[in-house]
Amino acid sequence: MRIAVVGTGYVGLVSGACMAEFGHQVTCVDMNPEIVARLSRGEPTIYEPGLDELLGRNIKAGRLTFTTELAAAVADAQAVFIAVGTPSRRGDGHADLSYVFAAARDIAAAARNGAVMVTKSTVPVGTASELRKLVAEVAPLKKLEVASNPEFLREGSAIRDFMHPDRVVVGATTDEARQVLKEVYRPLHLRETPILFASCETAEMIKYAANAFLATKISFINEVADLCEKVGADVQDVAKGIGLDKRIGDKFLHPGPGYGGSCFPKDTLALLRTAEEHDVPLRLVNATVEVNTNRKQSMAERVIAACDGSVDGKTICVLGLTFKPNTDDMRDSPALDIVPALQKAGAHIRAYDPIGMGHAAPLLPGIDFAGDPYSAMQDASAVVIITEWNEFRALDLTHVRRQLREPVFVDLRNIYRTADMAAAGFRYVSIGRPVLAPEPQSEERAPASVHQIRPLAGE
Repeated sequence: MRIAVVGTGYVGLVSGACMAEFGHQVTCVDMNPEIVARLSRGEPTIYEPGLDELLGRNIKAGRLTFTTELAAAVADAQAVFIAVGTPSRRGDGHADLSYVFAAARDIAAAARNGAVMVTKSTVPVGTASELRKLVAEVAPLKKLEVASNPEFLREGSAIRDFMHPDRVVVGATTDEARQVLKEVYRPLHLRETPILFASCETAEMIKYAANAFLATKISFINEVADLCEKVGADVQDVAKGIGLDKRIGDKFLHPGPGYGGSCFPKDTLALLRTAEEHDVPLRLVNATVEVNTNRKQSMAERVIAACDGSVDGKTICVLGLTFKPNTDDMRDSPALDIVPALQKAGAHIRAYDPIGMGHAAPLLPGIDFAGDPYSAMQDASAVVIITEWNEFRALDLTHVRRQLREPVFVDLRNIYRTADMAAAGFRYVSIGRPVLAPEPQSEERAPASVHQIRPLAGE
């Protein structure tokens, strides 16, 4: 098939590359010539594991191209996917659809008769209906279908999610539109991936309901973790115990500093605004948002408490800044709340993140960046893990203690076992688990030196 994708952000770029991998002829459109030039050379503009190989393979095969010329890209396309941003609108939390409507207007003017315009962007219920009105206004003599095809991609595993999804959701009102989308996803149908056809309104609602439910599970387990700390229970065992119930499942039951990223924060707010417009209170979703906001803000207090109630004048090592591992995305990351709060309390922050430091620098002024975890720890009064990158899962604990001024380890992702950390002599603070007193250590802290800092890979 001939497919155009308007927008080369996270959703557009991954979707376009994966559809080219299916064997379709895909043209991705971006208005920024520099971005188009980079992508045409096979250089990803976002970090996603495996994306560079996917781009290179399909560009070389001639199935994937990039352009700034929207009209030319959509002129012969059978399906045109809109994958532009829908950020939260300032002031009210509604999804900002200005980019969607601008793209749709240009597509309607340039698309061929019989093409299907598909919203891949996350849009509020009723958007497809508004797009039909826009098409009728811009191109009254054309027969253009409008469909909804929400994405369910997780940053860090987006390619696998697209190529091996749990399901594909398609909102369409005509057989012609359904047939075109069925052909787009035919390679998945051959693998017996469920394809759910519904109305556009239902498809749009499925996306928001799914994200709101997952966000609710996160806020729920975070509140349970707080109670576990008070009563002496272990939240990880609690999560395992309830997660083995097939009615509940074990996904998104990992306590931490709260959810972030490009989807959950803005989508829960947009769903709440839609509900308010229709006078339907979504009390659970509202509580989810409130719990998450308070959660991120309270994490700095946990760090300060671990440092005997004060971080004033102390160096704090922060490991991980992105909202989750395997991405460079800083949007709504807990670090954006935790780090400034610690700075306000007088701490000096030295941080390390394997991928995200370039994006973090303009968002977190006044912090120092280190080249590896161990140099970030040198003479720090505490280590704080915010993002659970794999390289933080097997730190040399003896070396960590030698680097630190004080053996304080605040693990906001519960990476380590409490007994192991106590045995290693750390004052170890985690989420929703009993705190064990550190065991006495016979070895005195050795002076830190450059020889004790592990080199970066490749050095």
